[in-house]
Amino acid sequence: MNDWIGLGIILVIVVGGLYALMRANEPRKPLTEEEFQKRVHESTGLAGAGLSALQQVLDPSAKKARAVIEDMRQGYYDGEQESGDGNDTSADSDNNMTPTDEEKERDA
Repeated sequence: MNDWIGLGIILVIVVGGLYALMRANEPRKPLTEEEFQKRVHESTGLAGAGLSALQQVLDPSAKKARAVIEDMRQGYYDGEQESGDGNDTSADSDNNMTPTDEEKERDA
């Protein structure tokens, strides 16, 4: 009886594989120019993603650069727009802070 169950599982896998191959060969409906441009614009592509991952592995600073680029896209520049802890309610609270050593050297 176990032989029949194993044979049935193998048969289901083979038939499913053949069905998947037949479905993969069916022609797709053609894309309009607008749909094509939308897909191209939205995705970086497999090659671009692979090269980006390879660059991050070979050059660890590329990972930090990628994070900085994402921060800049979200509106953060040199950490000036960081959200903070949310406890600060005064409008001029930045003026009450003492400058750090880096800020003093930069302003000098």
